[in-house]
Amino acid sequence: MAVGAQANRILGANDRIHVAVIGLGGRGGNHVDSYLGIETCRVAALCDVNQAAIEKAQARVQRSAQEAPKSYDDMRKVFEDKTIDAVSFATPNHWHALGSIWAMQAGKDVYCEKPASHNLFEGFQMIAAARKHGRMLQIGSQSRSEEHFQKAVQLLNEGIIGKVYMAKGLCFKVRRSIGRKPDEPTPPGVDWSQFLGPAPMRPFNELRFRYNWHWFWDTGNGDLGNQGVHQTDILLWGLGKTTLPKHTVSTGGKLVYDDDQETPNTQMCAYDWGDGVQAQFEVRGLPTGPEGGLSARGGNTVGNIFFGSEGWLSLDGGGFQVYKGVRGEKIMDVPATRVNDTQVHMRNFLDAVRSRRHQDLNADIEIGMRAAAIVHQANISYRLGRKVTWDEATRKFVGDSEANRMISRDYRKPYVVPENV
Repeated sequence: MAVGAQANRILGANDRIHVAVIGLGGRGGNHVDSYLGIETCRVAALCDVNQAAIEKAQARVQRSAQEAPKSYDDMRKVFEDKTIDAVSFATPNHWHALGSIWAMQAGKDVYCEKPASHNLFEGFQMIAAARKHGRMLQIGSQSRSEEHFQKAVQLLNEGIIGKVYMAKGLCFKVRRSIGRKPDEPTPPGVDWSQFLGPAPMRPFNELRFRYNWHWFWDTGNGDLGNQGVHQTDILLWGLGKTTLPKHTVSTGGKLVYDDDQETPNTQMCAYDWGDGVQAQFEVRGLPTGPEGGLSARGGNTVGNIFFGSEGWLSLDGGGFQVYKGVRGEKIMDVPATRVNDTQVHMRNFLDAVRSRRHQDLNADIEIGMRAAAIVHQANISYRLGRKVTWDEATRKFVGDSEANRMISRDYRKPYVVPENV
């Protein structure tokens, strides 16, 4: 069910951009709070399939000086609202592409949480829709808007550690077992069918709702596509990669825990573009120590290490360090400037909404799509138990019908990501 195209209202120089936040769970609450702190916009509408989440978000806005926003229980009603200029998606992953495409077809600009898409096909369709309809589509890879990440990548490009031959992303983030729970009746005030949207219909289960949807293939992409996609994006950024890897292999499993989680809590990925530069990614959901000069924050080590012919650079949310020579002498230690990184990234999005130049976005959909896409390649390799080979020209896996079937999914009508956007 596509939404008919509509023209946005014309923004004057002093007009505030009217934003609707769609998906009002934990991350959605962060969206609301961040937009409330930006003077050039107004939180004009809230949308969720859970009435309790809407009420909680309304209370957030009421505590601010802004006027009360409209409330919707169906995102399609938001897209029909001609007073809305932009939408901000904090829905589960399986809704990112379809919701964004519907919004752009209706003339809205979009800020969409990472990963950009739930599968490979969706990412390509999001790019096509953004370009066809002339919409801004920023992906929530907020590290792209932080100064110390920008400076670290600049130094890598300038040869601070010589020729970079390998990069590694780390998502060492302890996750507790989700346990097991039986199916149960859908709670009052929750539209479960709409929550599932493009995913298959299943009985309501608390473990498939709220945050734990990340750990089921219908709706999430595991921690590789959750926390890990941030570090995957930085890995690609630092290496300067603008194409998908030719070869991908991923192994691992759900270790130690005996529960209902489907995605792995331990995963190793290797990417090869065929040009002599290697990339690795590792997910560890169980207790572990740090690596490569990165710190352990609250028992977690989340960051990137770039290896060069003359040394290495470690980079995370706290800053970056440069080590040179065979003895690993630290020659640079740059701390991060403490900012609300989400809000800074949203300001960049809103600036591009005014400029109408997608080139002004720090994490345009083409950037966000690549990070999501290699996550999807790795998860396909993991689920099939073998290496996969990608043909950039055809956007298909070479000689692998099973892998090619996993490029997209069987959509539940009417929640179908269209071939023609």
